[in-house]
Amino acid sequence: MNVDPNILDHGKPTPRQRELIEAIIEHGGVRAAARALGASLDLCGRAYRDVVKKAALQGYAPANDMHHTVPDGFKVRGVSTYYDSEGKARGQWVKSSADDERREELARTFVEGLSSGITPLPPIERPQYADANLLTVIPLGDPHFGLLTWGEEVGANFDLAIAERLTFAAVDRICARTPSSHTALLLNLGDFFHADNASNRTPRSGAELDVDGRFQKIAQVGVRAIERCIMRMLEKHERVIVRNNRGNHDPHQAAMLTICLSMRFHDNPRVTIESGPSSFYYLRWGKTLIGSTHGDGAKLTDLPMIMATDVPHEWAAATWRVWHCGHFHHNQTMTAKDAVGVTVETHRTLAANDAWHRHAGYRSHRDIKAIVYDKQLGEVERLRCGVEEFAA
Repeated sequence: MNVDPNILDHGKPTPRQRELIEAIIEHGGVRAAARALGASLDLCGRAYRDVVKKAALQGYAPANDMHHTVPDGFKVRGVSTYYDSEGKARGQWVKSSADDERREELARTFVEGLSSGITPLPPIERPQYADANLLTVIPLGDPHFGLLTWGEEVGANFDLAIAERLTFAAVDRICARTPSSHTALLLNLGDFFHADNASNRTPRSGAELDVDGRFQKIAQVGVRAIERCIMRMLEKHERVIVRNNRGNHDPHQAAMLTICLSMRFHDNPRVTIESGPSSFYYLRWGKTLIGSTHGDGAKLTDLPMIMATDVPHEWAAATWRVWHCGHFHHNQTMTAKDAVGVTVETHRTLAANDAWHRHAGYRSHRDIKAIVYDKQLGEVERLRCGVEEFAA
């Protein structure tokens, strides 16, 4: 039996298949190889046929005038050979397509190589004491990672580096001031990212945005910043819940942020990344029912009845009902007139005004808050950290 040894180069044999085919080549046939190795005739035959088939998928089958192999990660989809009157091949077209299985294998090998030297972060120790009755809510009002402003034009410089520094510094300081709670809710109110994609325009209106840096860089810094905030909160609180509302600036980036954080903390039982796709989020803590949405959709005056409709059982079990929203970049509190006991609140941002808002006359202060809720008593404490506490 005449076996072409080149099939071993093109047929990607397994170690066992290579051993069997080398024996076939050495002993001159399948039967002789099986006898020499003490293997079954069927096993040797199947190994040879499988490797020949895989070599052909790479474009190597000399018996059929196929000598032009395709690159690793591809496979032959078809071969057209033209013969002259004497039966000799005069031309050939090789059609190839992506080999998804092989490409996945190559990708996994690449990733394993990159991650082989990475040492996992050490686990964060639980706080020695956490009050089982308390929930601490830290609303992040419209962080706008990626926003670029010029201080001479709008009153304050702002860029990607400033956004990261301010966000972590504010969360770090507000954590130091809050009591150690059983649960902390990091409530990203939306517009965490200034731009949703590389077009640097708002998704709905197409308004042009002043953006600092490339899309991928902004995403990397934003994810890193909120990850650091979560890890800082784990030092102070027993459990951390993270909710990312989608904003009018970042409806798709908000989903990306949630997916990234879910993967980062998937094996940490102390962290819950809320991944519900609804633009409305609810959490009940004892007798307090908390709702949250960005604020660009439903009118603020409609939110109390939306809450009652969406979560009627939670509504009935609560004594205090509150909404935390962003979008407006300034503080406003509305006690609903059509539903007793519901407070709707919007929060400021740490970000500077962009040129459009500055021109329109907006001059709100910039800060972050922490609001502490007791299971029986409702809101019991509120703390503020203003941007003026940090160096420019």
